[in-house]
Parts: sequence; structure tokens; C-alpha cells
Amino acid sequence: MSAQPVLRVFLTRRIPQEGLELLQRSTVYAGLPTAAAQTRAAESDSVRSPQEAKTDLHSFSNGAAKRASGTRCTVSLWDSDEPVPRAELLKGVEGAHGLLCLLSDRIDAEVLDAAGPNLKVISTMSVGFDHLAIDEIKKRGIRVGYTPDVLTDATAELTVALLLATARRLPEGTEEVKSGGWSSWKPLWLCGYGLSGSTVGVIGLGRIGLAIARRLKPFGVKRLLYSGRQPKPQAQEVDGEYVPLDSLLCESDFVVVSCALSPETQGLCDKAFFSKMKKTAVFINTSRGAVVNQEDLYEALTAGQIAAAGLDVTTPEPLPTDHPLLTLKNCVVLPHIGSATYSTRGIMAQLTANNLLAGLTGEAMPSELKL
Repeated sequence: MSAQPVLRVFLTRRIPQEGLELLQRSTVYAGLPTAAAQTRAAESDSVRSPQEAKTDLHSFSNGAAKRASGTRCTVSLWDSDEPVPRAELLKGVEGAHGLLCLLSDRIDAEVLDAAGPNLKVISTMSVGFDHLAIDEIKKRGIRVGYTPDVLTDATAELTVALLLATARRLPEGTEEVKSGGWSSWKPLWLCGYGLSGSTVGVIGLGRIGLAIARRLKPFGVKRLLYSGRQPKPQAQEVDGEYVPLDSLLCESDFVVVSCALSPETQGLCDKAFFSKMKKTAVFINTSRGAVVNQEDLYEALTAGQIAAAGLDVTTPEPLPTDHPLLTLKNCVVLPHIGSATYSTRGIMAQLTANNLLAGLTGEAMPSELKL
């Protein structure tokens, strides 16, 4: 009697329990840690040193987990909230049929070579996929799942929060309270810029860009401009005006970048870009860090070319603590938390797990990236 085939799956990180439970309940998977075990693991991580946390690779297998075809699965999990070290990633992916990864995991030709010819599906817990070597993946016939749509609202909310915090100088105000700088009321102390009667320019009126525009309109925005490859019919919903990028930059009081990273948009926001903005304008980026030339942004902020900037994405991530942008009061930097709500991350984990399962069984994925 021939041995039953075994499908190997590698998870590069501990993901929210909603996704793990879905894998655990699946008829394909079994042996993943229970919620209680995950809680204990999370608690143990909090008291271990980072080095100890990074050396904890758990493997879970169950020969009783079968489909009608008689296939067994073995799931390996890098059981930490911290990124898997490169050496462990290359080791963990060896012979894998499925790979579940995060935006911070660089999946390049080296990783694909380490996995070998068995790899049939990569499921990333992200809407972005610039961390994946798409050309190599396509050449090898590997399917890719990702998580669009589910983080639209959370990212739009964060973008508006970042815009308001930057324009109204909230971090500066908080620091003044803590440091004793709050003495008495002063007519122009900590004054910023308001949305009422303003012109907002959105670069990239896709799902997230439109969701941002919807949330900004009730603040009394007078004009909503947008730029992109072509006019969007859905812009009518927010009275959006399609204009050339140069016009958007010259006329907007707030410039919000919400476009995808592509060869055309990489480094889009450079010295020439900032030179066309109003000196009182506020710049916000929640798309991808590589869209912005950060050296040019620093120069624009220090020279008074623009008033302020708010970033939820940087290059690299995390941004080094000695980076010049972090020395500026008129630059608010967040640690890429656009989708960081409990419900959104749980839904992302579920979708990622479902994409992985579908890819392993040759079924249609809920959200497959068309290569």
C-alpha cells in the first residue's frame, strides 16, 4: 500500500486567532494551536527576550486530517509576533506546498528556490504585494491570494485621523501638555489648518481613496480634486473633479496620496512635486512609502515649501529612530497601522486562510491576484 501524500504549509508569523481557528476547523488542516495555547504563547513572548522569541518554530501535524483524496497536511508556524529570520524562512519553506506570509516578508527567487517545485500557492495577509517577486511567481505557475477590500474602511479612518492630527498639530499639543509648555491661552499658539472651506486633492481615487473622500466631505470641504490614469464614474458620489496632477498640487490645501505602488508612482512625490504645492498645504501618505522621496520631503518641510506632513508608511519600515524626519515637529509619522483594528485584522486573517485553503485544493480563491 503506497504512502499517503503530505501537503506542507508554512506560516511566517502568528496570525489573528480567527484565521488560525479556520485552519484548525478545516477538513484539510488539523493540529494548529488552540486559542488558549495561542494566548499562552503570546504571554510567553511578552516575557522572553526578542532573541528567544525568534527561535521558537513550532510544527503541528495530524495524520488523521484528510480529504476524500486521502491527503494529509503538516502545518509549520513561526510562533511569534516578530518577523521570521531569513534563515528560518528559508528553512521553514523547504518543500512547502503552501506559504502564508505578511507584507514584511520578502518572498523573492531565493525563497521560491528554497521551497522548490511543490509550492503551489502563496497567501499574503495584505492588500499590497510589492514584497512578492511577481514575475518569478508567475513564471513558476504559483497562485497568489491577497486581502483587498477588507481593510478599506479602517485605512480610510486612519487617513482622516492622521490628516486631522497633522493639520491641527495634535502630537505637538500633547507634548506641550506633558512637558509643561502649556502656560496660558495665546491667540496663535498651536494654530493649524482646518478642513472647512478647503480644497482636498486625492491622488488615486480607488477603493481607499474614495472611502477617504466620503469621510472628508462632511467636514465642509469645498472642493474635492482627484488625479489618476482616468476619470472615475464613482467620483460623482463625492462631487470629485478630475484634474491633472499639477493642477491638484497647485490648488489643494491638503494632498492625500492613496495610489498603488507601481513603476509610474515610485518616487512620485519628489522635489518637483513638493515645489508645486502651496506653502500652507498639508501632505498625507497612507499608500506606500516608496511613493515618496523622503529626502525631498525633509527638505520641503524644513525649507517651508509645505506646512506639514503625515505618514503612515515609510522607507524602510520601521523607520530608523535617527531618521531626519523624526526630528521635525511638523512631520507626524505612524508605524504603518492603517488596518490596525481588531475586527479588520481578524477578517484579514480569515480571508488569508481561505485563500490558502482554496489554493491548496485547486479551488477558486475568495481573493486571487490575477497575474
